[in-house]
Amino acid sequence: MSILPKMDGGVRLRWLLSGSLALNLFFVGAAGAVAFRYSSPVPLATVARIDHGLAGRLDRMAAGLPPADAIVLRTQLRQEAVKVATAQADLRLSQEDVRKSLRAQPFDAEAMRMAMAANRAARENFEQVLHDTIASAAARMSIVGRNKLADWPAERQSARLVR
Repeated sequence: MSILPKMDGGVRLRWLLSGSLALNLFFVGAAGAVAFRYSSPVPLATVARIDHGLAGRLDRMAAGLPPADAIVLRTQLRQEAVKVATAQADLRLSQEDVRKSLRAQPFDAEAMRMAMAANRAARENFEQVLHDTIASAAARMSIVGRNKLADWPAERQSARLVR
């Protein structure tokens, strides 16, 4: 026995055709909606490349300060830019001298020791120039700015506290 009421073949075929058409329209609509959603331009979160260079670090340092203190730091850095750049260039050149001494044929350990000593002196000079520049700026900052500077970088300290 059939559950459907007794119909002639033409009526049953019409219901079957109508049901099939409705299901096809449903699946086409669903597929179209999915295609539309994923084919439209999706705004992706931009991943900022972290600048590990000196300029990037100093810019992040200034960004963490109150606006007036950030201006003080950036102004001081602009005033001392030649000194900082010269000390940084000397450091880079001394690092290259160490690399050259390592690649030299025949290898001369004494030349490498001298290049490493020069590199150490260049690094100390670079750090001294940079520290003097930051100290000069800090002398003109507010107490809030100096406290923020003392806590820099805050991300690392908060990560240490979580552990």
